Amino acid sequence: MSGDHQALALVLFSAFVAVTLGITTWAGRHRRGSAEEFYAGGRLFSPMENGFAIAGDYMSAASFLGISGLIALYGYDGMLYSVGFLVAWLVVLFLVAELVRNCGRFTLADVVASRLAARRVRIASGVSSITVSVLYLVAQMVGAGSLVALLLGGTGEAARSWTVVGVGALMVVYVSLGGMRATTWIQIVKAVLLMAGATALTALVLSRFGGDLGRLLQAAADRSGHGASFLAPGLRYGGGWTDRLDFISLGLALVLGTAGLPHILSRFYTVPTARAARRSVIWSIGLIGSFYLMTIVLGFGAAAVLGTEQVRASNAAGNTAVPLLALDLGGGAGSTGGTVLFAVVAAIAFATILAVVAGITLASSASVAHDLYASLGRRRARATAGDGRKPRRRWGEVAVARAAAVGIGAVAIGLGLLAQNLNVAFLVGLAFAVAASSNLPVLLYSLFWRDFTTRGALWSVYGGLVPAVVLVVFSPVVSGSGKSLFPGVDFSVFPLENPGLVSIPLGFLAGWLGTVTSSEVPDEARHAETEVRALTGAGAA
Repeated sequence: MSGDHQALALVLFSAFVAVTLGITTWAGRHRRGSAEEFYAGGRLFSPMENGFAIAGDYMSAASFLGISGLIALYGYDGMLYSVGFLVAWLVVLFLVAELVRNCGRFTLADVVASRLAARRVRIASGVSSITVSVLYLVAQMVGAGSLVALLLGGTGEAARSWTVVGVGALMVVYVSLGGMRATTWIQIVKAVLLMAGATALTALVLSRFGGDLGRLLQAAADRSGHGASFLAPGLRYGGGWTDRLDFISLGLALVLGTAGLPHILSRFYTVPTARAARRSVIWSIGLIGSFYLMTIVLGFGAAAVLGTEQVRASNAAGNTAVPLLALDLGGGAGSTGGTVLFAVVAAIAFATILAVVAGITLASSASVAHDLYASLGRRRARATAGDGRKPRRRWGEVAVARAAAVGIGAVAIGLGLLAQNLNVAFLVGLAFAVAASSNLPVLLYSLFWRDFTTRGALWSVYGGLVPAVVLVVFSPVVSGSGKSLFPGVDFSVFPLENPGLVSIPLGFLAGWLGTVTSSEVPDEARHAETEVRALTGAGAA
């Protein structure tokens, strides 16, 4: 990119970072230091505010950069991500939003522990939530690296690597200083910017083809190098039986995974009532639905305007299709309009990444502090009291959460540096598969199965989490091909790239098997209390 592109985009980046840091500082000055303030923002947000924040949290780099890139590369098959991400919200709305708000306080583990042995269940749910969050964070890091590498002319690995480190440092600052209040307002600002940018680009793409979708699709097919097959199923997932199974596996993960994402579930606790949580989801569905319809236009628009080969030449995974499309729509390289539009879109994409990583980091640090640290701390306190020793002074939950944000950020940075050549939407698909395999089964069983036991909960979490992670490790994602994390070795024995088709049923099966083989007698009183609370909101925090 030219010096004008770099300078203007960097100015816009800096402006957004300055604004968000200002929001964080403001939120930090108004905090009370309580766990409710840090984890849930005092539960003071309206349904509209929370709906915008949910949309801002959900519409990530995978959506803006990755999905459009996949459509530009693979046409019809790339649309699976847009459709899957959108349909997933119906599962959230009808099955979990209101019930989760009524049963929990801050995390997924609160819901499960409301009627089961709290400590063991909290630890299992906490480990699962942290794993999902780290995988999701890696995708955002990769998106940030690809974006800034494009901005700086695609100069080697150094630009991407330093960007990953910088984004990780910023997300730690946001979470540590501002908590949920700052994170929410950053996500609201980001959602407004992203919707405005996507709307403007969609209008420009359609105007380029006279508003005729048929012309747009035909031009995309012509410039894709694949002809009519670009608009038909099978370009990416139509090879052998493994490709077809991968398609089914990915679809399952996308549709079911959203309801198990920790950073999405935690947003339901930021509103005062369950009714407000339900209305938040309705607001977010409207925003998210509109956005994913626009990503389809942008993806085919990138193929039609730029050509698939130009998109692939810039970034093999397609992560830079939208910024390149903006550059062309604005007048091309070297033009004032192209420079301005490219810089604006790049800044919005960067804002998207910063807002999403802040939400994910907050949710994962809450799991560390509220689920792992608090549970283990209570056990140590009881053991100390039992043998007469003086208990040691413990850190508060909020202090532990802030420290955990630093550690999680470091892990995400390390993995992000390894995964720079993978598509961000594909990486998010892996996170969705793990969430649907481990978090969703235990959540649904806890809410709807009267006889569910502690053993069933533990087996459900670990029975989905461990296979999902192991299958990813031994899949072509990690080794065995030029696009793998470790292309120089090959220890892949699992043929599918997404483990959902195997790991999701295993999570549900393990939960059922653990329950029916358990000698534990379900506590009818606690189940009845949880059921009343879930359905009516009576006694909810």
